[in-house]
Amino acid sequence: MNWLCLAILSLGLTCSTALAETFRVATYNLENYLDQATASRSRVKSAGARAKIRESIKALNPDVLALEELGTTNALLELRGALQAGGNDFPFWEYVQAFDTNIHVAVLSKLPIVARRPHTNEVFLLDGRRFRVKRGFAEVDIRVTPDFTFTLLAAHLKSHLSAPEADEAQERLGEAGVLRGIIDGHFKANPDARLIVLGDFNDLKNSDATRKIIGRGKFQLADTRPAERPGDDPAGSPADFEPRSIAWTYFYGVDDTYSRIDYILLSPAMKRNWLAAETFIPKIANWGVGSDHRPIVAAFHTDAGR
Repeated sequence: MNWLCLAILSLGLTCSTALAETFRVATYNLENYLDQATASRSRVKSAGARAKIRESIKALNPDVLALEELGTTNALLELRGALQAGGNDFPFWEYVQAFDTNIHVAVLSKLPIVARRPHTNEVFLLDGRRFRVKRGFAEVDIRVTPDFTFTLLAAHLKSHLSAPEADEAQERLGEAGVLRGIIDGHFKANPDARLIVLGDFNDLKNSDATRKIIGRGKFQLADTRPAERPGDDPAGSPADFEPRSIAWTYFYGVDDTYSRIDYILLSPAMKRNWLAAETFIPKIANWGVGSDHRPIVAAFHTDAGR
């Protein structure tokens, strides 16, 4: 055993895990994963729903997992402990508490988190008034191997629920603008930054908010668009549209609609390490017991020569 493996073992990892050439990154909105009721959210997550969420995470088999709609840190640690008991250990974690005191963004990781830059007090202007980004953004640097580190930005943008203080779409666009500003800051510092931007954007791909995050030109983010496997042959789809594969991530019961509002986006440098064939949405029986969202996962390699 060499010195590198000894150092890795001191972090609580195995050499095979830390030096793996491939790894998976996922995101999952858990729909009110609460351990206690709040003023605006009265339903605590049931045991059956928690079990289905663990089943879904096992199917993803992620090395890094961004989570949305978590309650307190106790809820996160309960989930982490239950996953560990089932053989899915995430020794590293991050939890972001911003303006919204009910639900939060978090990250679980099997790989070392080597830097943390939570965004909890971000603001934007709307009609001359200051608004805060409600759930903030998680930002962490994750080391996959000694020579390969990437930055993960996890977001949960404003919902479609109307609010008296502002138009919900304009609020979401304002939050998206703040997120894009953080992304552009990385590109300004390093045009070859390895970025993964993911989470629940609460909007469709062609919406103003999602297009703002994706950006344009040289630093446009790539949309991985995970879908169910096996999917349709892209050659059989119209050239002007995405493949007709099953890529929806969210069911809205009020309107009885299915839509894609959860994303994993990549910087140009990170796209070079993307394994498109291993990027997907797992098909889980009775998935809706766990959440109104389906999780998505993308795979990557660390070999620059591929």
